[in-house]
Amino acid sequence: MIFPRRPGSTRRGPHDTRKAPIIPPSEIITLTTTEALAAFCAEAAKTAYVTVDTEFLRERTYYSKLCLLQLAYRGDGRTDAVLVDPLADGLDLAPLYALFRDPDTVKVFHAARQDLEIFAIEGDTIPTPLFDTQVAAMVAGFGEQAGYETLARRIAKAQIDKSSRFTDWSRRPLSDAQKAYALDDVTHLRDVYEYLAAELDRSGRTAWVEEELDVLRDPDTYRTHPREAWRRLKMRNPSPRYIGIARELAAFREDYAQRNDVPRTRVFKDDALLELVAMKPRTADDLSKARLLLREGRKGPIADGILAAVDRGLSLDKADLPAPPDQRARDQINGALADLLRVLLKAKAEQAGVASKLIASASDLDDIASGKRDGDWSHGWRREVFGEDALRLCEGRIALACKGRDVRIVGL
Repeated sequence: MIFPRRPGSTRRGPHDTRKAPIIPPSEIITLTTTEALAAFCAEAAKTAYVTVDTEFLRERTYYSKLCLLQLAYRGDGRTDAVLVDPLADGLDLAPLYALFRDPDTVKVFHAARQDLEIFAIEGDTIPTPLFDTQVAAMVAGFGEQAGYETLARRIAKAQIDKSSRFTDWSRRPLSDAQKAYALDDVTHLRDVYEYLAAELDRSGRTAWVEEELDVLRDPDTYRTHPREAWRRLKMRNPSPRYIGIARELAAFREDYAQRNDVPRTRVFKDDALLELVAMKPRTADDLSKARLLLREGRKGPIADGILAAVDRGLSLDKADLPAPPDQRARDQINGALADLLRVLLKAKAEQAGVASKLIASASDLDDIASGKRDGDWSHGWRREVFGEDALRLCEGRIALACKGRDVRIVGL
C-alpha cells in the first residue's frame, strides 16, 4: 500500500511532480509544544504520506538520544514541512506516534533502520504503512549504495549541503545551516518517494519492496538480547568451552551497557573480550595482566562482572555449552562454482536492474557452492530473479556463455 486514499482527502498521487518552494532558514517552523505537534500531525493524517527523518547522538550512550525530528507532507504552503524539537520542555511525542499508527498515511524514510530503532525503543511504535526509499532505489536500479544525496540530485535536481551533517544536534539554539540541512532531508524526500513509488508501480515491483521491509517492521530487529550478543563476535573455529566463556562475557557487557546507557565499547572492546576468553582470569591480579582492557575495567563493577562471567563460563556443564556457529570449511566450498555463481548473480542483477547485494550476499554464494539449498535467495522474488537459475547451474542443467559484454544462459 503506497498511495492510500481517504474520501475527501487532499492526497496527491505519485505522478504529481510539483515542487515545493524552498523555505528560507528564517521562515523554517520549529514545533516546541505538544499542541503544535498535534495540529501538524492532524493535517498530515489527511494526506497520502508523510516524510520523516531524525537527528540523534549515540557516541556517548548505548541508546540513541533523539535530538531533532523532521516531518513533511505534500501541501501547498510553508507549513507542510517542519522541525520538531524533542528536547523542548513538556513536548510529548504522543501525537506523532498516533500518526505513525494511522493505517491510511504512509510513513516515508530513507535508510530507516536507525530512525525506527529510536521509535521502537522510546515509543514502542513502528510506523505503518512504511516505505524506505533506500530499499526502493536498490530495487528500482539505482545501484548498491543509493545515498540520499544521490537520489535528491538525480530525482529532485537538488544539491544537499552536507556541512552540518556531523554537528552536535543536542545544542541549542540550532543554527540556520543546521535547520536548512535538516529540513532538506524531508522536503526533497517527497519528490524521491513519489518518483520511486511511480517507478515501482510501473515495473510491478512494489511487492518486492514490501517483502524487504518485513525485517524493518519486526520489533525483534531493534531488540538486542544480552544472551545472544556473542553471535556478533568474530571467532575462528572456537571450542564449545571457548564460546561458553565468550557468551557469558558478551552477555555481561551488553547487560551492563544497557543498564548504564553507555556504548558497549566503553565497557570493553571485542578484542579485549577475546583476550579475556583466552586468559580466563579468576582473580583481580589475573585481570591486571590483560593488555587490552581499559583502566575502568580493571576495578569496580566491571571487573567484578568480568570475573563472575568467566567463572560462569568455566562452570557450565558440557550439555549447556552453546553449539559452535555453522562454520563452512574452506574445502567444502566448490571454488569454481562459487565464481560461476558470482558471474550469474552479476548478470541477473544487471538484467533485472536490481542491486546484486539485495539479491544475495557473498556469504550466500559460498553457502550455495558448499551444498546448501535454502536461504533468503531461494524464496520470493529473489528465487524468481536469481535462485532458480542458481540451482539449475549447481545441478548442471545450464551453463554460462559470453557474447561481447553479455553473459548468456545456455540450457544443457
